[in-house]
Formats: sequence, C-alpha cells, structure tokens
Amino acid sequence: MFTSFCCYLFLSAQPVISAQHVFDFDIKQYKEDTKILASDEFGGRAPLSAGERLTLDYLVNSFKDIGLEPGYKGDYLQAVPLAEINADQDMTLAIDGMTFISGDQFTARTQRIIDHVELKDSDLVFVGYGINAPEYGWNDYSGINVKGKTVIVLVNDPGFATQDDNVFKGNAMTYYGRWTYKYEEAARQGAAAVFIVHETAPAAYGWGVVQNSNTGSKYTLIDDNNNLSQVGVMGWVQHDVAKLIFTKADLNYETLKLAARKPDFKAVDLKMKANLVLKNTIVKAESYNVVAKLPGSNKSDETLVMHAHWDHLGTKLDAEGNKQIFNGAVDNASGVAGVLALAKAFKAKADQTPFKRDILFTNFTAEETGLIGAQHFALNPPVPTKDMVAFLNIDGMNVNDGVDYILGYGQGVSELEGYLKDASSELKRHVKADPRPQNGLMYRSDHFALAQQGVPGLLFMSLGDTDPDYIAHKYHKGQDDYDETWSLGGVKQDLALIGSILAELANNEDWPRWLEDSDFKARRAEDNR
Repeated sequence: MFTSFCCYLFLSAQPVISAQHVFDFDIKQYKEDTKILASDEFGGRAPLSAGERLTLDYLVNSFKDIGLEPGYKGDYLQAVPLAEINADQDMTLAIDGMTFISGDQFTARTQRIIDHVELKDSDLVFVGYGINAPEYGWNDYSGINVKGKTVIVLVNDPGFATQDDNVFKGNAMTYYGRWTYKYEEAARQGAAAVFIVHETAPAAYGWGVVQNSNTGSKYTLIDDNNNLSQVGVMGWVQHDVAKLIFTKADLNYETLKLAARKPDFKAVDLKMKANLVLKNTIVKAESYNVVAKLPGSNKSDETLVMHAHWDHLGTKLDAEGNKQIFNGAVDNASGVAGVLALAKAFKAKADQTPFKRDILFTNFTAEETGLIGAQHFALNPPVPTKDMVAFLNIDGMNVNDGVDYILGYGQGVSELEGYLKDASSELKRHVKADPRPQNGLMYRSDHFALAQQGVPGLLFMSLGDTDPDYIAHKYHKGQDDYDETWSLGGVKQDLALIGSILAELANNEDWPRWLEDSDFKARRAEDNR
C-alpha cells in the first residue's frame, strides 16, 4: 500500500540550474500537431480503434522525421496486450424493490475477462471509506467479512472529509482516496462488488465525468487468470441514489457519513440484497505505446523519459443515438504535441552538442482507463527502471496566455521539485502549490505507474487554472476541442521550462531522490539509487 505524501516546504538540495537552456520550439508545428491529433478524423483516439492506428502512424512518422531512433527493442512501438470490455448498458441495479437506471443513476463495469457477471441477492454492506491503512490506524473492514458481498464506499478519504491535517493528510488526497484503491482493496477483501458514492466536491468532478468514463469501452491488461482476482463489479452510484438506499434501510446516509470520518467506525450491514446482471462483449487485441530515443554521448546506461499519453475517450453514442466524439484537445493532444516539440528542439541541439544521458520520448496508451499503458511500460521497460533518472509527464498544457507561475503537484515528494523551482526562477516565474490537492492528481497520471517502480517524476498539468470553464464543461466531455483562438502563450513558456529541466538532467550526474518515506522511496532503495 502506498504511503501518502506529506505537504511541507521543500528547499532545493541538488545542484541549482545556473543558466537558462535556450531552445527553438516550432510553435507553428505544435499547433498543427494538436489540431490534427484532436480532429474528428482521429475519432477521439481510443485504444483499439481506427483512431489509434492514425495516431500511432502520425507519432511514429513524426519521430522518424525528427530523426529519433526507435526506443523499444529496435522498434518505435511497444505492444500492450489489452482486453476491450463493453458492458451492455441495458441493465438495472435492483435493491429491495428499488430499480436504478444505468448511466443516469449508477455505472457498473468489470475488468474480469468474462462475458457475464451477476450479483444475485448479494448482501449490501456500508464500509465507510473502504480503507485499510495500518499506518494511519485505520481499517474500515475490521470486524466484518465481506466475501461475496456488495460494499458501498465513500469517495476520497477521511482527511478531506474532516479538513483536519492530523487525519490522513487533511485536504490533500492520499492514494487511499482514489477510486482505483477502493476497487483494489474491495478485491483483497473478497467483495463481489463495490459501488462508490459520487459527490462532486470530494470526487473533484461531476457525475457526467463518471458517466462518460464508465459507460463506454473500457480497457484492461490481462493476467494469467483472466483478471478473476479483481473485484467482479466496479461501480458508482449517484449521491441521491445512496440516500434512497440508506433511507430504505431505515438509516440516515448523512449521519453514517459523519460516523465514517472516525477511525473507530464499524461497517454497517444494510440488511438488503443487490441484484445486477452485467453482460460483456470482449475483444482481445494489442494496443501500443510509442517510444523514441535520443541517444546520449557517454552515459547511455542512464535514461530520462519525457512523456505524454496519446489516448482519449474515443467516440460514443448519446442517449438519442447521436455520435459524439471526445477529441481530448487539451487532454491530451496538447501534451503529445508538446513532447513532439521538445523532441524536435532537443534533436536539433544534440546535433550540435550531444546530451550526456539518453532521453526517451514516449506516448502511452490507455491512460484514461487507469494508466494501463504506463503500467505495462513500467513492468516491461526498454531499459531497467533502476537506470531511469526521472520521468517528466505532460498531461494537458496551458493553451491560453502565459502566467507568472507553474503549478507544483506535491510538496516534499522528491528533489525534482528543486529543479522545478530553480528553472521557474530563471524564467521569472514561481511555483504555485496545487490549488486542488484534494483531487489527488499525484495518483491520476502516467508518472504514478513509474513511481511505483521507484522512478521519481514531475507532472506538468494545466486543465483548469487558466480556463475556469474547463473542468465543469470540457474535461472528459465532447467540448474538449481544438480552438483556433488559443494564444498558446502558456505552451511557449512551459516548453521552455520543461526543456530547461530536461536539459539540465540530461547533462549532469544527479540522481534526484525521493524525500518523504514512502513505498516509492523504498522501491528506489532496492535499486541502490
């Protein structure tokens, strides 16, 4: 289990970036790349779709034109074995005479590679936040056996609920608050199903995001047992639905939610039965990560990774049967175009004076489904993860005007924060703390999968700080489209910043360390780094 991050002021300990690294970024090409990747022709760039093939061809050809070498065992592509699972949405959740509608009131899916999952009179249990965290003295599953049962859990963690810095990490979400953790722990406890109660503030997004992200094609890696060790049903329920269920059980949802904030909370048997039939259409196929390489001059056993995920949500039919394309222009065509711009600029610089360390420029698949491409890369890397110095990850760029700050995700996490601070200062900017630590962005993008293998990372993300309308009306919605009126001022300054950090790391001998005690730090120590 991953120890959460502490928030405290960090003073840089590694060598200070002494001078600005100047690169010539091709903003005209950046604009063209973003526009093409986010076009309707690419269909929302879903894995295992026609849009994937267009995306892969575009990226591979771009890296070839730039002059980068293949980065994965002599190829630009790394195969990622996936199962595409489509759950028939003509299903209902029935609980003691109440029937709920898929999409509008609940979502349900599975990562098990089977065509039929059924809840038949499954006992319903409320287990608070669904957390088992010994280091916090917290176990919501204490004293109850949920094997074969359906559990209802709250979103986020008790720290956010209490806003008490002495409870977990207060307002800053820990990994225990992530929906991925809720499903993982429920599986470990033997539950047949888990439904997370959606509330906008602790989830950090509205019901529309849950609906769009869970009712279409979903993707998963495949283990040796068709993923049967995973929880059978992974679901969400609307807040109002949860209240109806608790009222039917002669219980008060709000009262029990308050009780769940305390470590002595005991799970509550709702004395109700859940029934659901999940019918799946399954396609097994290979998706692909893209990996290109800029060789170093004399430290080829030391590698940096510059990354952005290429996928988005694809194309879906709305309730009226109309086709809706989720183009993901900001998330994450903007980031992919950023990686291409950096690759082009670094190749031009290396042609004059090679960088010492190797640099991989990567784009992974299936980030939106749970960092799947990143997980596969982390477990099957082209070079050992112990030889990876750092992983820099762009997940949405500031396509609007430039600002005098850069968002810093996590404080006191790794020495890479010092690089961010120093590079920002050189460029007359400052690091602004994540304004939404409760959203848990440290755990929601591809750098997290590499952190699990001990590789420190930096996240560069701008999804709403310069566009207040973005999260509410564009994020994971059909409105995330390319816009000709974007000024791209933020892109220009962020490419300069990222390029400065990447160049410094590519030429020095530093190995940025994890700071706070965590499983990340322990994993890195295993590699003697």
